[in-house]
Amino acid sequence: MFYVFIRWLLRIVCIAVFRMKVTGKGNIPRSGPVILASNHVSLLDPVVIGCAVDRKINFMAKHELFMNPIFGTILRWLGAFPVRRGEADRKAFERCFDVLKQGGVLGLFPEGTRSLTGKLLPAMSGTAIIATKTGAPVVPVAVVGTREIWRKNAILPRPGRVEVRIGAPLYLAAAGNGEGQDASLSSISEQIMKAIGSLMDDAGG
Repeated sequence: MFYVFIRWLLRIVCIAVFRMKVTGKGNIPRSGPVILASNHVSLLDPVVIGCAVDRKINFMAKHELFMNPIFGTILRWLGAFPVRRGEADRKAFERCFDVLKQGGVLGLFPEGTRSLTGKLLPAMSGTAIIATKTGAPVVPVAVVGTREIWRKNAILPRPGRVEVRIGAPLYLAAAGNGEGQDASLSSISEQIMKAIGSLMDDAGG
């Protein structure tokens, strides 16, 4: 109930203040495990994606955001969980698998960090690994406009226009084992980022 109430409240803000437009919402399966993979340019990104989607999203977020006890508790109530960037965080990966095993929606930013230029960065392998090991479809998402609304180091966002474009699900083959695994994961990661980039181009990003 807390998640539903907060989403309802923030959705009003996103529509009224940021003139949020959502397209392709029907591409998200109504039930079952799914991974939402999005570009990342602003702290506002998970907020607008969460408001654009009717299903509850469990976002993986950087560990530093949870260091404040109050803010960290609120994030956990909203389904977010921490990951230690730059290392193999087994606990975070296990949480990803648990979310999908329970038929939930997992929110990931394949780039692993925000892009300061607005252009896509090379994807890390985490999203490809999770997708191929679980068989969950990957739904690409492009968020356009949040970088201009809330830039890095800005204290508060400013009014603007946000668009969330949701693409068709990607059903990815297993990466396999052995010497070709890294190359396969790299190819899958590129496929995911290409889908996101296509949505960004369509949205004028």
